[in-house]
Amino acid sequence: MTRPAPFTHRNLPRLLLEAREAVMQHTRPSLRGHGLSDQQWRVLRVLGEHAGDSGGVETGRVAREAFLLGPSLTGVLTRMERDGLIERSRCPEDARRTVVRATAEGLRLVGALSSTIEAHYAWMEARLGKARLAQLYALLDDVIALEQPDAVANAPRSAA
Repeated sequence: MTRPAPFTHRNLPRLLLEAREAVMQHTRPSLRGHGLSDQQWRVLRVLGEHAGDSGGVETGRVAREAFLLGPSLTGVLTRMERDGLIERSRCPEDARRTVVRATAEGLRLVGALSSTIEAHYAWMEARLGKARLAQLYALLDDVIALEQPDAVANAPRSAA
């Protein structure tokens, strides 16, 4: 039996997952305190970021921005609608599509949780330093652009 070639680089996907889990350890208790799953929070965050879009957000866009597969998103939205956090309707321009909006309660949760999450980011910035945190964001943006040039080529860089 031949031995596989040795790896010379660290396992980047695992490190990224480990970093995500480390950050989420600070966020998850707040989410659970409000009865939210990680996926529900990602949907609410997307809807909060697009709260000014009076027409709502098309479900395909929510799926892409929240990194949820369509079937998973359907279940998440069903539970969120049942809990009064979102409302769904047919797209006025194309009845085959569905749009989603956060309800007043959903937006209230976004506001309440954003304070906690922003406080954690401020803590990270204090520990890492503003320049290193900005460098981390820039490096992550660069890795994303490198691996998916068409999907990210025109996306603006953000501080998260």
